[in-house]
Amino acid sequence: MQRSSVPRDQRRFAISAGVTAALMVAATWWVAGFVHAVLRKAELAGGLGDALLVVLALVPLGLFLPASRGLRHAFAAAAKLRSGDVVGARVAGSEARDWGWVTFGYAAALLMVLLLTLFILANDEAVGRTFFDISLMVSSFTLVLKAFWLNVVIFTAAEAIVLVWALLVAVARFAPGKAGRPIRLLAIAYIDGFRGLPAIITLYLVGFGLPLTGLAMLSNLPLVWLAIISLSLTYGAYNAEVYRAGIDSIHPSQISAARSLGLSYLKTLRFVVVPQAVRRMIPPLLNNFISLQKDTALVSVIGAIDAFNQSKIIASNDFNLSAVTTVAFLFVLITIPQARFVDRLIERDKQRRG
Repeated sequence: MQRSSVPRDQRRFAISAGVTAALMVAATWWVAGFVHAVLRKAELAGGLGDALLVVLALVPLGLFLPASRGLRHAFAAAAKLRSGDVVGARVAGSEARDWGWVTFGYAAALLMVLLLTLFILANDEAVGRTFFDISLMVSSFTLVLKAFWLNVVIFTAAEAIVLVWALLVAVARFAPGKAGRPIRLLAIAYIDGFRGLPAIITLYLVGFGLPLTGLAMLSNLPLVWLAIISLSLTYGAYNAEVYRAGIDSIHPSQISAARSLGLSYLKTLRFVVVPQAVRRMIPPLLNNFISLQKDTALVSVIGAIDAFNQSKIIASNDFNLSAVTTVAFLFVLITIPQARFVDRLIERDKQRRG
């Protein structure tokens, strides 16, 4: 038997995974004791809090499950190798290695959680009191939630406008022939200009500039509509490029076939190109809309009392940033489901393509 064909002994690796599991259990119990001391100092210990802490401290015991399976497969591989069953030893050794890596993976994730917990409780719970003051978060939640409704209104209206406006810009960029060249140049200039301009500068220029113009319709617009116009201009440029990429992905033969049937250029886009491109454009469009939702927090720069601005007022009054943490949770709460929906659409498109 050649040396290179002998599978590696996985017992040492499996034992190290078991030791890691034991260390993580010990570290978790130490952190749980530290948390209990903090709760007792804050007169929050006892009852449900202690029961929940015990349950959480028992969770790391689950690391022994993959670690024990890895050990069992490692010793089985060694026994098979002694009996001359090289194939069986390779299979059992591979199982031992896989279970060992599972143990290390969950141990690493648990370590990050423990370090985060210690960070929050460090320096006499200074971090926790600064960012996670539960009493302040509860008392200010209603004010923050009412202000967050403004963010919802802004990104809902802006997304509806952007869907139409970006498509018009993308179609203008595909204007055919010499007659369409000036339109194409204007569309490219708009896209390049607003993609290169930070959203906060656009908000500042529109939010403070239009009221200074003295124009009857523009100078009297509410701050909400100034914010919607600013974000629509910015994200219209980004989404126009998404539309352009989707239209470009359609094979030219589709356009040629439609034109040969007598369809005009616009009808070809409407009935042939755009319907096929929409399926490919939805995931990147949704990703851009997620970014737009987060950028509604920038409207505070023009004085709109959105959730972020309201939380800053609360923070300046109480010298505490817990209200800002509440705003962060609200944004994450509406963003994560959409992100998972985008992932699902992308995965479904991959399956459809085979």
